[in-house]
Amino acid sequence: MTENKTMALAAKDILPDAGDATLLGRVWSKSAEGPCPVLLRDGEVLDLTHVAPTMAELLEIEDLAGALSAGGPSLGPLDGFLDQGDGKGSAGQLLAPCDLQAVKAAGVTFAGSMIERVIEERAKGDPAMALSIRSELAEILGGNLRGLVPGSDKAAEVKAHLQKAGLWSQYLEVGIGPDAEIFTKAQPMSAVGCGAEIGIHPRSHWNNPEPEVVLAINSRGQIRGATLGNDVNLRDFEGRSALLLGKAKDNNAAAAMGPFIRLLDDGFALEELSTLRVSLEITGEDGFLLSDHSDMAQISRQPADLAAQLLNATHQYPDGAMLYLGTMFAPTKDRDGEGMGFTHKTGDIVSVSSPALGRLVNRVHPCDAVAPWSFGTSALMRNLAERGALK
Repeated sequence: MTENKTMALAAKDILPDAGDATLLGRVWSKSAEGPCPVLLRDGEVLDLTHVAPTMAELLEIEDLAGALSAGGPSLGPLDGFLDQGDGKGSAGQLLAPCDLQAVKAAGVTFAGSMIERVIEERAKGDPAMALSIRSELAEILGGNLRGLVPGSDKAAEVKAHLQKAGLWSQYLEVGIGPDAEIFTKAQPMSAVGCGAEIGIHPRSHWNNPEPEVVLAINSRGQIRGATLGNDVNLRDFEGRSALLLGKAKDNNAAAAMGPFIRLLDDGFALEELSTLRVSLEITGEDGFLLSDHSDMAQISRQPADLAAQLLNATHQYPDGAMLYLGTMFAPTKDRDGEGMGFTHKTGDIVSVSSPALGRLVNRVHPCDAVAPWSFGTSALMRNLAERGALK
């Protein structure tokens, strides 16, 4: 588990506005002496270990609403699992709402992020070069890309035009071509939850958060719900070479999710995901403040299409998957000087929020200063076996 620094949070700060939302999550429970899948009901954290010992198995249940109807024994109020300013929660810790699932991400799913990826590629990871390249490319590419349906005849025409102009890029290929970019964001069990520290590689000097909606998908490819995510990204590493994507994305505590998975139901349909506004706020210890948002209405590939490109007849995930859907947000606000753009500093508090899904809050630290990830799949299985939770 990742050790938290003091960061005061309360249940009212992180829960969605919808009082009828069905919220599933995971906590580290001091009383149970381990991680538990939980249901939040009337402010109480209900233990679902007797229903299914892992979140992956829970999302496999066909009649999930029926399985949840009886609830479970209370582990206490949600506030007991949040740091309210005096260290760790009194009852335990809120974890990322996934466990055995693969943690995947879709890239370049918004026109704005396509432009920024092309800028990264041309700047070779140097933020000082980005400003002039951005002004050169934004007008040319922006007008050509917005509203395009990936893989369409019109997209093919635009591709031919850009190739002829010498402006084609591997990022544009996955942005408007037939095949989406889907990559491994993190290993199962490595994501951190709301209130935890998130990690930035200590050698990175140009990086940013990526506020996203994350799908919870079971092994049958069914989208069971959604949560919020922060796909922490190293723009300098990936900008130097696309082959450094793994190092740019998969680092200690670089994948955050939470606070809970909101299940799809009659009050929260899949179509609603494509209309959400995901807000981002960054508050620095240096007084820096950045606020912006990402509108899912501008996504170029629909969530169901991305889920189908992830899990299908050519690729299976027997434990299901969590899929980050991408973001249109790439911060460009200068922080350390004109033309230098944005990059994180130690101590930044990052808040990703949406009224329908709640608020995910994390504090930034270097990856090597965050507690090492040590509780993996083997540790989970041992813990569940010792607690008699495995059948």
